[in-house]
Amino acid sequence: MDSLPEPTPLGPIIPSLVADLRSSLKGSELLAPGSDQYESQLRRWSDMSIKRAGAILLPTSNADISSTLLFAQSHSLDFAVCGGGHATSGASSSDGGIVIDLSSMRSVTVDHASKTLTAQGGCVWADVDAAAEEHGLATVGGTVNHTGIGGLTLGGGYGWLSGEYGLTVDNLLSVEIVLADGRVVTSSPTENDDLFWAVRGAGQSFGVVTSFTYCCYEQKNPVFAGSLGFPPPAIPAVLDFANKSLESGKGQAGCILVFAVAPPPISQPMMLAVVFYNGPEDEARAFYKPLFDLEPLMDTTAMIPYSSLNSIFNAASGYGGRKSTKGSTFDLPMRTEFALSIFNRFSDFVTDLPDASGSIILFEFFHMGKICETSNRAMAFANRDFYENVMALPKWYDEGNDQRCRQWARDMVAVFEEEMVKARTEGRTAKKMEGVGAYVNYDGEAPSGSGERGRSIFGANYERLIELKRKWDPKNVFSKSHVLAPQLHAWDGGASATATA
Repeated sequence: MDSLPEPTPLGPIIPSLVADLRSSLKGSELLAPGSDQYESQLRRWSDMSIKRAGAILLPTSNADISSTLLFAQSHSLDFAVCGGGHATSGASSSDGGIVIDLSSMRSVTVDHASKTLTAQGGCVWADVDAAAEEHGLATVGGTVNHTGIGGLTLGGGYGWLSGEYGLTVDNLLSVEIVLADGRVVTSSPTENDDLFWAVRGAGQSFGVVTSFTYCCYEQKNPVFAGSLGFPPPAIPAVLDFANKSLESGKGQAGCILVFAVAPPPISQPMMLAVVFYNGPEDEARAFYKPLFDLEPLMDTTAMIPYSSLNSIFNAASGYGGRKSTKGSTFDLPMRTEFALSIFNRFSDFVTDLPDASGSIILFEFFHMGKICETSNRAMAFANRDFYENVMALPKWYDEGNDQRCRQWARDMVAVFEEEMVKARTEGRTAKKMEGVGAYVNYDGEAPSGSGERGRSIFGANYERLIELKRKWDPKNVFSKSHVLAPQLHAWDGGASATATA
């Protein structure tokens, strides 16, 4: 594989170039330091990801995104693309460069007859859920509704409806994308289908997606959902239920177990079981009876509109504070001894460092049958298998604790990876489909230049992605999300960018 030229250094935008760019725009707003809204548009989900951009574009058209991409490349300017701003890697921010902030592009249209929904790239899931509900519909979206639809979709997208309908990316019908050369193209199974293959899992590395069209499903009934809180002695029984629920349950049920510090007056580490059932309340309560029989310390379960479901985690996952995310996977059934050891590690961490008491470890228990009906080679996304995802999310406030908290997340992931190896060695693995065991949306680390991260995320799809990068983004303009190969660097004025959740 031939190497590309060495990258041209990318720099900040100077005031005279801000004026030049502003004069070239056809209706979009360009903010500079000192402008109204400038400070508020810097906000990110993690305070660690805030950088002071030299200019912030609030586009209202593909044309202005296209001209800005070409402008940044012609002047060797750094740039980033921001959707919901959830990436803890900092990929949605630029230190002195240009940020293309899609938050002014949040229109959603629903075609009830065809059961499809088209949303602009700046939408968050709350926009999509509300618009679909007006038509008695829903689609597979994120479990936190202030997450941007772009990052979650392009990285795969697990959600409460995945047990019935698969991943968000499985329900993606087409995209409109602005490429590095300024072209605006539609990509779908029948138009630019090779690009569509790449977009579904690695879309941040190929362009700025400004429109997503999804298939929807009838969702006229409310759903049963809420949180149950348990003290540490109940962990074995709660885990036993979660393990067995995937054996006996259906795709309409799902559960996320969370290690967290309980709010006052408890203020101690505990386990939360966030439960979901897409059906009548009596069926749901019968399904979750083993958990109710444990007499939880807290119970917020109720029948709620589907549009409210993805707000359950909002209070614990709001903006503000310093955050990092690291993800891994775990085999089923999860061993009780292993779960207790993880809880003890979590408890020690938040007890020894009260600044990090807002941290959580999150274990997903979703039915993978529908997801695994699709091959890992059908699209770039390659994490399909009969295991589950886990995420370590430290949250803290003191900058002096940055290294300690980020290292804790890395250490927790290493423990899960060791357990996966042990499970396979002992022949008790659920792995059947050669999934890579890495969900990119839970990996909040900035990419390195080695290409190993790309290989770990995309597995057997990696080489084809490199080929498609050479076709659709040969200068590797979009490289802030995943570095796909050491041979592919931003170069020749190629700015580096990604769209993030």
